[in-house]
Amino acid sequence: MGRHALQRTRPRRHLFALGYFFASSLVMVTIVDPYSGTMASADAVNTFDAPGEYQTLTIKPVADGDFARADFEVVSGQRARGVTVRIAPYPEPGTPKAFALQEVTSRNWDYNQFSCLVKLWERESNWRWNATNRSSGAYGIPQSLPASKMASAGADWRTNPETQILWGLGYIDGRYGSPCAALVHSDVHNWY
Repeated sequence: MGRHALQRTRPRRHLFALGYFFASSLVMVTIVDPYSGTMASADAVNTFDAPGEYQTLTIKPVADGDFARADFEVVSGQRARGVTVRIAPYPEPGTPKAFALQEVTSRNWDYNQFSCLVKLWERESNWRWNATNRSSGAYGIPQSLPASKMASAGADWRTNPETQILWGLGYIDGRYGSPCAALVHSDVHNWY
């Protein structure tokens, strides 16, 4: 009987040690910003203007105690609705996302805007150049409807992700002013 009692207490000690290590790790992750090596801060709030239905978008860090890192929330207008966006991982060179980041930067949009774009187009097409919506006929990475609109960006719009991205960013800029504004619209209306 003493032998069985000893076996029952060992796993509990190991679990206690493992739990202590896990909890300590979580506390350290919330104190230190893993991307910069400095202390984390939620003081910064970025505000920018977007034309159209959403007059002002505010981007603010999410601090809800769930230990999620690198999230932000897009809040808009009088009937504000928060959209939580995870900061997108830096894209691999030579990929459509890397090209999109280059184009987002050339439009003087920040990395938050790129993260909104990643979330928007993951929802729309999962970044597939040949994605086709069976019910509407929307096509490509930005899900252009009709698909032939993308011809204004280049004759290779059916197969070239860069042409589709150029058209999609032009559409977003002209209609919403920024990817985060387009994402908020998409979140509210289920289309952009």
